[in-house]
Amino acid sequence: MERALITGISGFVGSHLADFLLKKNVEVYGTIRWRSQLQNILHIKDKVILVEGDIRDSFSMIKLLKDINPDYIFHLAAQSFVPTSWKAPQETLETNIVGTVNVLEAIRVTECQARIQICGSSEEYGLVHPNEVPIKESNPLRPMSPYGVSKVASDLLGFQYHRSYGLKIVRTRAFNHTGPRRGEPFVVSNFAKQVADIEKGLRPPVIHVGNLESKRDFTDVRDMVEAYWLSLQKGEFGEVYNICSEKTWKIKWVLDFLLSKAKKPIEVKTDPARLRPSDVEILQGDCSKFREQTGWTYRIPFEQTVEDTLDYWRNI
Repeated sequence: MERALITGISGFVGSHLADFLLKKNVEVYGTIRWRSQLQNILHIKDKVILVEGDIRDSFSMIKLLKDINPDYIFHLAAQSFVPTSWKAPQETLETNIVGTVNVLEAIRVTECQARIQICGSSEEYGLVHPNEVPIKESNPLRPMSPYGVSKVASDLLGFQYHRSYGLKIVRTRAFNHTGPRRGEPFVVSNFAKQVADIEKGLRPPVIHVGNLESKRDFTDVRDMVEAYWLSLQKGEFGEVYNICSEKTWKIKWVLDFLLSKAKKPIEVKTDPARLRPSDVEILQGDCSKFREQTGWTYRIPFEQTVEDTLDYWRNI
């Protein structure tokens, strides 16, 4: 049986990736920390092997790789919430950049032969001009948040370690992805939870929002994790691939759709605290390179993704 190591298995994407790999009959190992919240993986806790390890601790990463010797490594662990990176830039940079160095150094030192996915982000592109949409992998990287900067560094570290040491690395730049189990801070999940809480009578019938005009390229997380798997099955080592639906949705559409599904009338109020110091107006990707390399395409309509997310919060 092949073995996969997921750094950050208890996170949103990590839990869905574990679900997917188990269906592929892959033995799944995942890193957790003492303070990790495990609600996302309670349903598979007895089917995966959880190992304590912090990507900021190089020694724990070396020990993990020696013990597990995986065939696949999906490096997902990160500080992944953009607004938090404004409030805690140093922690974001340390976790995402130094953490990636520690993982890659551990692979190099142990001479692990695993295929490695470095999970990047569309936030690496940052400032995108109108004539640059849809965004190709060759587009300039102009990150506009500490999170985006940290992901650019992690991405380029993956390239450097492949070229310098021959590590079997594929880099992905995922555009926005969401779905059930998404953390409350993220926009689709946040709106959905507010609606669900209002329906349950847990809060007044007012939904608080930030910038509604930005446009994002959304993919369902269940399609995204299949893409991650395919990146290591069919992707070319050293290459970078956009993964996205190639469609944009204005954040206001998400809000209006959820309000149309709400069981109570809800008032909308703008919360200045939800506005970022700088925001990316539009992120729309071109994933033709990945599609042609792997045959992947998204399957789940965004409307279903949003409704499934609302139902997830209703049932908690």
